[in-house]
Amino acid sequence: MSEKLLGWVLLLYFIGSLMYLVAAVFQQRQLNTLARWPVLTGWGLHTLSLIWRWFESHQLSIGHAPLSNFYESLLFFSWAVICVAYLGFWRQMRDYLGSFAAILACLILAYASFGGHASDIMPLMPALKSNWLIIHVVTCFLAYAAFALGFGAALLYFFVSRPTGAGKKRDRQAHLAITAQDLDDLIYRAILIGLFLLTLGIITGAVWAESAWGRYWSWDPKETWSLITWLVYAGLLHARFARGWQGRRIAILAVVGFAAVLFTYFGVSFLLPGLHAYLT
Repeated sequence: MSEKLLGWVLLLYFIGSLMYLVAAVFQQRQLNTLARWPVLTGWGLHTLSLIWRWFESHQLSIGHAPLSNFYESLLFFSWAVICVAYLGFWRQMRDYLGSFAAILACLILAYASFGGHASDIMPLMPALKSNWLIIHVVTCFLAYAAFALGFGAALLYFFVSRPTGAGKKRDRQAHLAITAQDLDDLIYRAILIGLFLLTLGIITGAVWAESAWGRYWSWDPKETWSLITWLVYAGLLHARFARGWQGRRIAILAVVGFAAVLFTYFGVSFLLPGLHAYLT
């Protein structure tokens, strides 16, 4: 049942991303409003599929939230991108930014569905049987989603602010209905939200590790790279507050930070064995 719903979710996210893209290219403002509906409908079905998978785990007498393996984490990551985009940045979800959020959620979900990952609901290993599982994983992936939106805004910032004549730059910003300053502010807000959530994720993970393994920190590869990611984004905010960095330099750091996020999530899971290997 949940897999069938995900097929419709994938289609709706794709339709929404195309509608946003067409609205941006042809400056169809009404289409931006219409594009929200397939994305939000898809997100509603996505939510239902996660709830249904949780219900299925109870039917199998396993009874855990769908957050325990790599396949389920991809499902939740895709869900979190739309959640953060529309709850935190409703007004900005139009044109290319709306298309970016929808297509990113679509790609993550497609990778989960067609990437050959085991989708069976399996019992949790003893160390994972804790209420901290939900808190830790949810906060971390909501943080990843916020960082992803900051990355998308950074890419668009490079396009909007690329060196050209002043007239052409004004025309390009008018066509996109967003300015470089708007994107700079969006990057800042996304990183601020993401860093707060990642901080909670690291703290709850440390508390969980102490209850499961008897130590708060073990320099496991996932822990180490989570700390590296945190330091990159903390450095970004420090540069903005203390040194007044804005614009291109902040956008570059947002890209570097998201590269660290991707390695923390994908690279560590596949390349560096450790206590978090269960995600693979």
